[in-house]
Amino acid sequence: MIPLKDTIPSERYPITTVFLIVANISVFFYEISLGRQLPELVKFAGVVPARFFDSHLYVSQGLLRSYFPIFTSLFLHGGWVHLLGNMLYLWIFADNVEDRLGHFKFLIFYLLCGLGASLAHIFANPTSSVPSIGASGAIAGILGAYFILYPKSRVITLVPIFFFFQIIKLPAFIFLGVWFLMQFFSGMLTLGPGTAQAGGIAWWAHIGGFLSGIFFILLLKGKKHPKRK
Repeated sequence: MIPLKDTIPSERYPITTVFLIVANISVFFYEISLGRQLPELVKFAGVVPARFFDSHLYVSQGLLRSYFPIFTSLFLHGGWVHLLGNMLYLWIFADNVEDRLGHFKFLIFYLLCGLGASLAHIFANPTSSVPSIGASGAIAGILGAYFILYPKSRVITLVPIFFFFQIIKLPAFIFLGVWFLMQFFSGMLTLGPGTAQAGGIAWWAHIGGFLSGIFFILLLKGKKHPKRK
């Protein structure tokens, strides 16, 4: 299922959402410019779970290098498909969550969801030395928040049916519920030493991000005030 747009217009310009999209795209162009030096950046700025459990690595790399990647990894991507897919979900679902929280609080919310996603990935795959990158964990938090705030919204969705594609409107709670169940069952199938990032997808980062989004939106959300006439 590919979301195309939702049916709830934002009430104010999503400054923070646009900033995050521009930041992700800008960093990706910087990645491209590095050429053969890119793997070094990914190794330094990506989340490597083993760093948090191997005392030798932890001591040798220091506090900053161990924890800094939890946030820098949110702005790195492994290719055009990875980047554009994440930015599509961010653009469709983030503006309404930003509406509810406000610009600055939404940024804090986004980073907290990224933290929750990274911790879930780290604990699901503690021996992995493979760097994990991408904004999908934080964006999963936005999906969790949207699931709570706007369950009756409609998501215009491109659905493949055999060899054809059909555009349908799905209630947000169905679209996001199916999305989460897909992540959860995929994550359960990959539990085991060195398999939590099977196929290059950090399923537990998505699960942790989604659940973090639900938790933090219940903690941070303000009351929705009626519009003035």
